[in-house]
Amino acid sequence: MSVLVNDSGFNTDDWTNGYCTTGAANDCVALDLASDAQPDAIALTPSLQMIRIDFPTSADGRGFTIARALRLRGYVGRLRAKGHVLADQYAMARRSGFDEVEIDDALAARQPVDQWQARADWQGHNYQARLRG
Repeated sequence: MSVLVNDSGFNTDDWTNGYCTTGAANDCVALDLASDAQPDAIALTPSLQMIRIDFPTSADGRGFTIARALRLRGYVGRLRAKGHVLADQYAMARRSGFDEVEIDDALAARQPVDQWQARADWQGHNYQARLRG
């Protein structure tokens, strides 16, 4: 099982349409990307509603770069980080363009909802906002 984290806390996953891989992406509504995917090679079709990017370890930050690049290319659909994203990384995930994070039950037990919600004000608690005063 998995837990979906967004700014309101822990939620159950409401996505039921499955995922395609990059090789079958033309008519896909949801795309599952590896952490080494090249964002420029992703076809951002009108039918694409969800992109899920894998985080194989919490030390692998390539997913943040992919998310940011997809948003800069104009992707406005749902963007989800999946895997080993820690509560401490939630604000960075939101700032880079993710809408939500999918974690497993074990991580949710180690890092309860209050740890994630403490970082939910991701727009107000960043270095640049503190500099601006």
